[in-house]
Amino acid sequence: MAFVLVVDDEKSICFTVEAALRNMGHHVQVANSAEVALSTMRQVEPDILLTDLRMDGMSGLDLLSEVRREFPLVSVVVMTAYATIDTAVSAIKNGAYDYLAKPFTLEQLEHLIQRIDEFRNLKEKNTKLREQLDVLAEPTEIVTKNFRMQRVLDTAHKVALADSTILITGESGTGKTLLAKLIHKKSKRNQGPFVVVNCATLSENLLERELFGYVKGAFVSALRDKIGRLQAADSGTVFLDEIGEISPGLQAKLLRFLQDRKFENVGDTKTFKVDVRIVVATNKDLEVEVKYGRFREDLYFRLNVIDLHMPSLRERPEDVIGLADQILARFFVSTGRTARILDDPAKRAIQAYGWPGNIRELKNALERAAILCTGEQVTVEDLPDRVLEYAQQSHLSAVKSSISAMTQSDVSLEDLEKQHIREVLTTATTLEEAAGILGINLSTLWRKRRKYSLD
Repeated sequence: MAFVLVVDDEKSICFTVEAALRNMGHHVQVANSAEVALSTMRQVEPDILLTDLRMDGMSGLDLLSEVRREFPLVSVVVMTAYATIDTAVSAIKNGAYDYLAKPFTLEQLEHLIQRIDEFRNLKEKNTKLREQLDVLAEPTEIVTKNFRMQRVLDTAHKVALADSTILITGESGTGKTLLAKLIHKKSKRNQGPFVVVNCATLSENLLERELFGYVKGAFVSALRDKIGRLQAADSGTVFLDEIGEISPGLQAKLLRFLQDRKFENVGDTKTFKVDVRIVVATNKDLEVEVKYGRFREDLYFRLNVIDLHMPSLRERPEDVIGLADQILARFFVSTGRTARILDDPAKRAIQAYGWPGNIRELKNALERAAILCTGEQVTVEDLPDRVLEYAQQSHLSAVKSSISAMTQSDVSLEDLEKQHIREVLTTATTLEEAAGILGINLSTLWRKRRKYSLD
């Protein structure tokens, strides 16, 4: 069963197609122009858009372009006369799922709608399988040499055995989701489901439906009952990521749920009770959000039973290389390639960089490096330009500081030059690169290396 929006400026066609689709059990709305169709879709999004190509005002192709931009999940079918089949093919190239040539039979229409329904169901299952594979591919333990991170892990292992609500704070990309999974794994609920809800990616209405579920008829496109994530996670753990993004209205409903673990499906009055543990995370300072009235104080205190703060990667410098080695090894194995390690200049560049995007940025940079790597080791040339440039700037700053300190003592110009060349040779990956940094040619660099015994 699907929600279909039919668009044609010939009312007789709209009437016939609408009646046929309703007899097939689908929910149908009609629009006699592309402009009305867009207005309707902005109120409620259909599963399928069935549109004529030639209409007064905005054409079907123009409508297709707008729908692909605003509603990428909607499947679009174009209706066309035989004389404009070429235009229909062009529409498919621009994102339409298929076309129907007028006049078409009701059997053709039913067969096409069934194919789209099957395709959408397959796509949804594929997305869920990908999510499961992503979870399986991620590490399940957090290894650290950092004292602050170790304290977080020690606390997490202790509180995992309780059922208290946990608030995980920290910058984006620090591993809050991984910590939540670790808490679930170490808890007495580890045989139950671990359900993730990203509060930042859904509108208020969609998030409410995802959390609490809904009944058939609760809204226009509610064609069947659907259980929510809270109910699906019964006996397990629900992880609400980016909790600081939820609306005030939804904050009130979540507060009520946290008080007694009871809720109603959207569009229903029947009350359900579930046994779930709640873990939430945010990169926002919720105390500041409370101060400015953007987050309920009572909800904040209800969530903040146990607070675990994930330190940023720049606060864990001793972990950077170990994490990099793990990430590289995992990527090479997953792609069936022989594992390669970072060479020393690449390690220095990675260690020097600040990683404002934390572990997520490190992972992306190393995935890129692994793809580009053609040698026996991963080199600085394989890393993103921003990482290499930062390392070079840090090195030059260190050299300048060193030279500045030396000029204040009784040191000769030759000693200064020797020190500078030694520093550049240590950092540069090739003699050509070193000569470029020094602003001299290779033969001059060779003579100076011999002069200062820097071979």
